[in-house]
Amino acid sequence: MSEHWARTVLSMYRFAGAAAYPLIGPYVAWRASRGKEDRSRTRERYGVAGRPRPPGPLIWVHAASVGETIAVVPLVESILAYGVNIVLTTGTVTSAKVAEERLSDRIIHQYVPLDLKPAVSRFLDHWQPDLAIIAESEIWPMTILELGARRVPQVLVNGRLSDRSFSSWKKRPGVAAALFENLAHVVAQSEVDGERFRALGARPVTVSGNLKGDTVPPPADELALGLLRRQIGARPTWAAVSTHEGEEDIAANVHLALRARHPGLLTIIVPRHPDRADALAGQFAAMGLHVARRSSGDPVEPGIDILLGDTIGEMGLYLRLTEIAFVGRSLTSQGGQNPLEPAMLDTAVLAGRNVQNFREAYQKLLDSGGAKLVRDSNMLAGAVNFLLTNEAARRGMMAAGAATVAEMRGALARTLKSLEPFVQPLIVKARLKSAGGR
Repeated sequence: MSEHWARTVLSMYRFAGAAAYPLIGPYVAWRASRGKEDRSRTRERYGVAGRPRPPGPLIWVHAASVGETIAVVPLVESILAYGVNIVLTTGTVTSAKVAEERLSDRIIHQYVPLDLKPAVSRFLDHWQPDLAIIAESEIWPMTILELGARRVPQVLVNGRLSDRSFSSWKKRPGVAAALFENLAHVVAQSEVDGERFRALGARPVTVSGNLKGDTVPPPADELALGLLRRQIGARPTWAAVSTHEGEEDIAANVHLALRARHPGLLTIIVPRHPDRADALAGQFAAMGLHVARRSSGDPVEPGIDILLGDTIGEMGLYLRLTEIAFVGRSLTSQGGQNPLEPAMLDTAVLAGRNVQNFREAYQKLLDSGGAKLVRDSNMLAGAVNFLLTNEAARRGMMAAGAATVAEMRGALARTLKSLEPFVQPLIVKARLKSAGGR
């Protein structure tokens, strides 16, 4: 595809986006009905600001979902320490809650505008960012084009391209090149990701490692943790976390297969999307299992089979209740979920084989012995049984996982170094403004 044709395609996208703008309302309403949108802040999705812009330099940081938000928290905190304002956008109610819990009023949180020209333009007209930092694999053509037209530097951090995304972009090399040339810098997670971005025309590209390795373990409410530990006592436990449809059924069947061998066994199931909890609770009950729902404050009594973790922002609580964690979106779904949080909280990590989105992290954990992949429900049951039975093997995996995460640290420092040419002038401007205001 020629460069001229690529730009024509992108121009068509620009006009199509404007034409489609009135049709997006039903989509936003549908997402709100599913709990993925905050009804009271829907206008922000159309670029209508919910807060005034503070004076002085301002950086726009975007992190789509929970994992990306957690990953950029240390980066955001490092920039805030220099007195530069940050507006942080996320795409879900859950990620907004994480931002509030970990950064509170130190940043301005907004929901990311829809990737359509009227919404993006309205957002940029109000916030007038001096720099845009985009986390992971968020490639929004309209947003990138509008930022480019306004000559706002854009840096992609913790950059990742999944097998599927890379394959899709490779089929449109001209479009990819015309789009990626707007990025001032790409800081990729791995050498594989770096090569993929270069192949699509991004320049310059550096490799930092995964920012998720530099995050702190997810927190837990000490009172709630103490209460649950007392209720559980010495019962054997294992967890299936960040599960997707079909994986909860697998976890329940593993419980049924193992509870005779491990009397008092408690299985902790934490679905990726808690809005599915009602259906899951009914499903487990139909299987003859007794369920305690965390959202209802149900006590984990001796007869409880399943603790259903149907709350938001309590992953640190659930992981501290066990030493074995299966990480979902890896058996019945594609891509996997982040294994580093379970590893840093001293759990032996199990997962299915579909972990492409976290390939490097899993490879390091597999090489060190901190994780094991399973091909199906029977193999998962065997792995959980083995780890419940063999304390030495379980503790060996736990120690290996924690050590691997420690070795992966350093991505934050490398990312900050790559950002320095863009952030340093804003730090100087912020300091001059502060000095002039005294």
